[in-house]
Amino acid sequence: MHKHPHNRMLRWRPAAAALAAAVAASAFLAVPSAQANEPADPPAGQELPAPTPGFALPTEHSQQAFDPASDFTSKWTRADAKQIMAQSNPNVAPGQNSMSPDVSMPEIPEDFPAMNDDVWVWDTWSLTDENANQISYKGWDVVFSLVADRHAGYGFDQRHWNARIGYFFRKTNADPAKDKWNYGGHLFLDNTSIGNTEWSGSTRLMQGDHVNVFYTATTFYDVAERNAGGGGIAPDAAIAKALGNIHADKNGVTFDGFEHTKLLEPDGKMYQTKAQNPGFAFRDPYTFADPAYPGKTFMVFEGNTAGNRGDYKCKGEDLGYQPGDPHAENVNDVQNSGANYQTANVGLAVADNKELTKWSFLPPVLSANCVNDQTERPQIFIQNENGKNKYYLYTISHQFTYAAGMRGPDGVYGFVGDGVRSDFQPVNNSGLALGSPTDLNLPANNPSGTISDQQNGRQFQAYSHYVQPGGLVQSFIDNVNGVRGGSLSPTVKINFKNGVTRVDRSFGRNGLGPFGYLPTNVRVGGEGLYK
Repeated sequence: MHKHPHNRMLRWRPAAAALAAAVAASAFLAVPSAQANEPADPPAGQELPAPTPGFALPTEHSQQAFDPASDFTSKWTRADAKQIMAQSNPNVAPGQNSMSPDVSMPEIPEDFPAMNDDVWVWDTWSLTDENANQISYKGWDVVFSLVADRHAGYGFDQRHWNARIGYFFRKTNADPAKDKWNYGGHLFLDNTSIGNTEWSGSTRLMQGDHVNVFYTATTFYDVAERNAGGGGIAPDAAIAKALGNIHADKNGVTFDGFEHTKLLEPDGKMYQTKAQNPGFAFRDPYTFADPAYPGKTFMVFEGNTAGNRGDYKCKGEDLGYQPGDPHAENVNDVQNSGANYQTANVGLAVADNKELTKWSFLPPVLSANCVNDQTERPQIFIQNENGKNKYYLYTISHQFTYAAGMRGPDGVYGFVGDGVRSDFQPVNNSGLALGSPTDLNLPANNPSGTISDQQNGRQFQAYSHYVQPGGLVQSFIDNVNGVRGGSLSPTVKINFKNGVTRVDRSFGRNGLGPFGYLPTNVRVGGEGLYK
């Protein structure tokens, strides 16, 4: 029986044991799988959806693992993504939710609380270790968020080029339904980070009281013009890190001593550059250890396939249809539709030194060429299933970034394989793990643009989802039936195993946990004196 957060009975398994780091190897030599994260609860049914008459079959994926340094890149194909519509109800009344409840986020109430009255809050992540455990530090839970000043005179949709990384903390034994997060302010001192805008990343507790903050260093050259509703000069972007110190006392948590290092810029060979496409994506570093390669630290990030915008030629492998499928699309028709402008990928890099200041690119682990243009905030979550480590790649994407002829909601997309580089199987055969309620029978909308009066009012209720241990999923509120957000959403829970995911509607109240619920599962530094 589930115990629900609103009853203050928090159900947690013991944390997975930390994996000892071996001396860095000079080559990727596979070793027997070590212990991974404690598995999420399995879904009630573990069968992938059956084929839908009238739709093409999904691509066959083996889930086979490859050497991380190999040039194999898994494809999220059009045949895969077409399953989203195959599994959608074509007969709902306009403006309802056409998606299955198994992949639909429960509806957020319009009277949601503000997380903070002074700053908008969106992309959020926890203090973690290299195995994705969420760390309580000396009795305090700590989260990091992109923030922007609510009172600076610009609007909510102008927050992106005014973004800074802020942090929040509260006592580990706090009541998540009653006790608010304390805002600690900006993480970095003004004018010290690389770039003038700080975008998403991840934060790892290192030895002692050191933290490594991996972030996207973005530089906008027309902030004032953009705030006034104009602008349009393409920004620069690099992946950076800052090594600093964390402190805790009875009053809370503070940080200092950050030293910033630029780590990576797109190479134009595997990952698209600004010169190749002013709208390129290069952001959201997430670092992790792989138990199959002790001593190695990897990073996944969002990228785009290298090459000048519009030059990409859609291939049969991007479409992924099975031979002779009567519902398959024609490559030339897909190319001529303009689908070749959508070239998202999930990149991979490996650290070349133990200080994590030098990195080398590896080929992308996933591409969505001719399918989608954004695979944001990727994460790798490793869990043991039936005695074997399975690697879940979670990412987020928008409905308006799909290629022509494709349709899907804003939300979480997942893929599972036998290694960090695998022939990834899209979860639920489609990739869709969790979406905001959407009528997929109606045209796609953009939360910053004109929204159809007929469309479901919660199609943009939440975004920038972050999958936590145990299958808890955090996100921020964007637009709930016309009410703009800038605060953290209620946490929801997905159960997953064998490539099947299901929303757990027994969690919380009708599937919604407390707002901003990011519980920790590993305690470091003792309880301090601050319980």
